[in-house]
Amino acid sequence: MKKRLLAFLLAGLMIAALTGCGSDGTEQSGDGGKSKRAQANEIAVGIAQDLDDSLDHHKAVAAGTKEVMFNVFEGLMKPTPTGELIPAVADHYTFSEDKLTYTFTLRKGVKFHNGDTVTAEDVKYSIQRVAAPAETGVVPVEALSIIAGIDTPDEETVVITLSEPSNEFLSYMTVAIEPADYTQQDTAPVGTGPFRFVSRAAQESVVLERFDEYWGTPAHLNRVTYKIIENAEGLLMGLQSGALDIVSHLSTTQVAQLGSGFTIEEGAMNLVQALYLNNAEKPFDDVRVRQALCYAIDRQEILDIAFDGYGSIINSSMYPAFGKYFVEEMNDHYTVDIAKAKALLAEAGYPDGFSMTITVPSNYKPHIDTAEVIVEQLKDIDVTAEIKLVEWESWKTDTYAGRQFQSTVVGFDAATMTARALLERWTSDYGKNMINYNDPAYDALFEQAQTCYDDAEQTALYKEMQKNLTVNAANVYIQDLADLVAVRSDLTGLQFYPIYVLDLSTVRYTA
Repeated sequence: MKKRLLAFLLAGLMIAALTGCGSDGTEQSGDGGKSKRAQANEIAVGIAQDLDDSLDHHKAVAAGTKEVMFNVFEGLMKPTPTGELIPAVADHYTFSEDKLTYTFTLRKGVKFHNGDTVTAEDVKYSIQRVAAPAETGVVPVEALSIIAGIDTPDEETVVITLSEPSNEFLSYMTVAIEPADYTQQDTAPVGTGPFRFVSRAAQESVVLERFDEYWGTPAHLNRVTYKIIENAEGLLMGLQSGALDIVSHLSTTQVAQLGSGFTIEEGAMNLVQALYLNNAEKPFDDVRVRQALCYAIDRQEILDIAFDGYGSIINSSMYPAFGKYFVEEMNDHYTVDIAKAKALLAEAGYPDGFSMTITVPSNYKPHIDTAEVIVEQLKDIDVTAEIKLVEWESWKTDTYAGRQFQSTVVGFDAATMTARALLERWTSDYGKNMINYNDPAYDALFEQAQTCYDDAEQTALYKEMQKNLTVNAANVYIQDLADLVAVRSDLTGLQFYPIYVLDLSTVRYTA
């Protein structure tokens, strides 16, 4: 096994050596070596996938869409890089002693990007729209189903009444505030954030500009152009040629090939990366088979070979940034034990192993790299795995929505800083439960957590849910990937968040 993996690693290094480091071009203009984009106070950001068909934040599904649109939309509250929640469109709020009534006072004069002033009716419309969707495509926020009523006594006050208390309610007040009477959110989105939407060319680019009437600290940059390059080599070449200034989610191999002229910022991607298993498909409908894979996969070896040791090992559907809920000791539940894995397979009726397919979106190099190491590791238990690369749109429609897959390597994020955002997904009747996990005990724990108003008790229930997923090997959990971001050396100010976003409002040129 070690010899195979060493050969695998050496082959990767040879490829890196052959491709070279490339040019450090920056589209020089002759003005003291300053690039044309720097002179215009603009940047180009490379992203590996196109955005959702609709740019309406209430309809966004893909993490990549929300990552970009974080710069355009805001809620009553918003997260900070340190994981706190602070007022945004709201100036302040109060709540009743029984935590059933929340009163939000809006900031005076907050403007939408179309010039209209935000009113209480816009807030009411936005929250009701996702709490009980009546429109096709609007993604329901199940946690807001406890809203019993929303009152707007005046243009700057919103009173929300809940049917039951919730420890997590404020976290869901990050839902985007959109104008109530605007009908073009799908193609020309309007929010209140530091950048406003300018244009989109499908499969090519998205352009944002600084919103000069922003209520808060204005963005430093005049314009940001996101260039869609669904090819890992293309992103690297874009950086090397000077066509791109920032690219996130790079592999260590890409960083090694990059050359000079860049700062590599390191954070966490805030994703639960796993080999996700379709629990309704043979052979993964047998818990013993799923457990066998968990015993066969060496997570640290994946990090060492594919990511030069970067990343944080996980063993359930939670990542370390959610420290309150993260159960670190679960990382030791499955240690590599080939003999035990083979015994479990034999007990399940697969003494000679089996063949399987791992579907991976072709535009995500870190997931491809992970899958390649997994293929090698599974050979030790006589499991033959084949990687099936698919376009991102195909993955979304067939693998994710259609559930037409055996296994897949991807990562899931949390839209809000709550344990519910990561764990509700695997309840048996939840629409996003793509792996078809169905365990009555898990469902019962989730229901208990939603009717528990003591924070410590609720946290304990969420930890039990994580243990349930691990013990039953719902998936083969691997890591929260390190987020390696290449930033051109004359840029500074990039900040990381505990959720999957890329805030460009703080990025600026150094001179």
